[in-house]
Amino acid sequence: MRRTKIIATVGPSTDKPGMLEKLLLAGVDLFRVNYSHQNHEDHERRVEEIRQASASLNIEVGIICDLQGPKIRIEKFTGGKIILGEGDNFTINTKMKQDAGDQNQVGVTYKKLARDVKKGDSLLVDDGKLVLEVLGVTDHEVKCKVVTGGELSNSKGINLQGGGLSAAALTKKDQEDLKHGVKIGADYFAVSFARMAEDILEARRLLDIEGSSASIIAKFERAEALENAESIIEVSDAVMIARGDLGVEIGDAALPPVQKRLIKLARDMDRAVITATQMMESMIDHQIPLRAEVFDVANAVLDGTDAVMLSGETSIGMFPDKVVESMSRICEETEKQRVTMVSDHRLNQRFERIDEAIAMSTMYAANHIGARAIAALTETGSTCLWMSRISSGIPVFAFTRHISTLRKVKLFRGVYPLQFDVTHTNPLEVNREIVDDLLEQKVVKKGDYVLITKGDLQGSRGGTNNMKILQVGSSGEDFI
Repeated sequence: MRRTKIIATVGPSTDKPGMLEKLLLAGVDLFRVNYSHQNHEDHERRVEEIRQASASLNIEVGIICDLQGPKIRIEKFTGGKIILGEGDNFTINTKMKQDAGDQNQVGVTYKKLARDVKKGDSLLVDDGKLVLEVLGVTDHEVKCKVVTGGELSNSKGINLQGGGLSAAALTKKDQEDLKHGVKIGADYFAVSFARMAEDILEARRLLDIEGSSASIIAKFERAEALENAESIIEVSDAVMIARGDLGVEIGDAALPPVQKRLIKLARDMDRAVITATQMMESMIDHQIPLRAEVFDVANAVLDGTDAVMLSGETSIGMFPDKVVESMSRICEETEKQRVTMVSDHRLNQRFERIDEAIAMSTMYAANHIGARAIAALTETGSTCLWMSRISSGIPVFAFTRHISTLRKVKLFRGVYPLQFDVTHTNPLEVNREIVDDLLEQKVVKKGDYVLITKGDLQGSRGGTNNMKILQVGSSGEDFI
């Protein structure tokens, strides 16, 4: 069973008849809806189609609504594009009309750009393909010299090398998109270009106003976010290492150690973590990944990422299902390495909660008696998240009555959801029914050890307070 989860972005390519079903069968665990592109009607239709495909195959799947954030872009050129040569002078004018760009200047979506930059700064355009050195600034003009030239077309992104742009993480558009995401039943919201914990807390406040219990993913895309990494992770439910804009701001050579640091930090702080951007980008046009892409996915798995994410590969690529199949195969093979099953997580730390202590004790016991499976009766999925922080080859099954929890745990490494209503089950028969379910799923067989965690008050949040070790009997009954 593959433990690392796969996230696929929906788009025109996934709109093809039958493609969502193919992606689910290929192993997609969560779908990402990207609010940077298209409109609310498109997103709503796609989520509805995802839910229909999920129900038809009886495969539960999570939905991530990825908010655009303050993505700073140039405006448009009268001719659609220009060519800039090294040494050319070029101005970014915050007061220009949207479609009036020419060989000498162009407008910009962020009207405060001139306030945030100074002489000597470097502006990186189109993911760093073009580099502009700031020569001077007026109240509405950023006068530049072209350091690295090339073709520049409409609406390309701009980053300030080293970070420092003051645009708020949640724009008015994001606030409207968040409301729409709540309406269509998002399980996760990804906050783009977060700089500090307050950005995440603001998103949490907006979700509370809308009455949503959706979880929040903090996207690391800004250089300054790295300085506030611990405080950002502390107030988030999960993090995403969005290596595109982040790599532009901090430099590509700095990305590998930053990725490793963020994965470890997130796991140490009991948060799920997603590795994203250009993981298998060559497969947008080809059916076989580059060897470098194979290593990239494998290294993220070895580092302990919960999920790997596909963007253009599935949203606009020619072979969405083949990309997922390839990524799944790489993850499964990498997970056979012993390093993915060894952990020293929190060995020397105090547990502040009883349910967390039970989760950690369960993983220790399961790893040392060679258990076949762990079954966690859970309301919110927290017990399963804590268990998934321990590197182990033992699958954790989240038995829950809540659809929202079934979908949320799809993000957690090595956790698999099973619908189970403990409130409608005889307390004396719970263990037997859980084991019967695992037998039916062909997860366990006679003689296997199974660990079950639950609370004395069944159906109560945060109430996990006991663990039981069972051995499967010949006819499904259990005994110690």
